[in-house]
Amino acid sequence: MHQPTAPELAILKLLWQQQPRSARELHEHLTGHFDWSYSSTRKTLQRMGEKGLVAIQEQGNKKIYRAQVEKMAVLASMATDLAKRVFELDGPLPVAMFADSHLIKDEELQELERLLNQPKED
Repeated sequence: MHQPTAPELAILKLLWQQQPRSARELHEHLTGHFDWSYSSTRKTLQRMGEKGLVAIQEQGNKKIYRAQVEKMAVLASMATDLAKRVFELDGPLPVAMFADSHLIKDEELQELERLLNQPKED
C-alpha cells in the first residue's frame, strides 16, 4: 500500500470524516494546515487518484472525491512502518497506544488491533 504524504493524509482524514467532497470544500479545510493554492490542492487530488487513494467522479462541471482506501488499513500500515523504520520494532504494536486518538473511534479499535497483529509482508 502506498504511504500517503502529509498533505495526502490530511485530505484522507477529511474524506474519512465526510464524503464525497469537492476540491473546493477540501481546499477550504486545508488552508489552515498548508499554505498552498487551490491549484495545488487539485493537483494533489489528481495524483492521489493516480495512486488509488481517492476515487474521482464528475458531478456536473466539478469533480468530487471519495477515499478509496480504508482508514484503519492506512493507519495500521503507517504505524507499523513507523515502528519498524524508526524504532526497529518487529512485533505487533499494542492497540492501547491509540485509545485516546481523536481520529479513531472506539468501535474501530478492534479492527485496528487485527490489522496491527497481521503477519507483516516484506
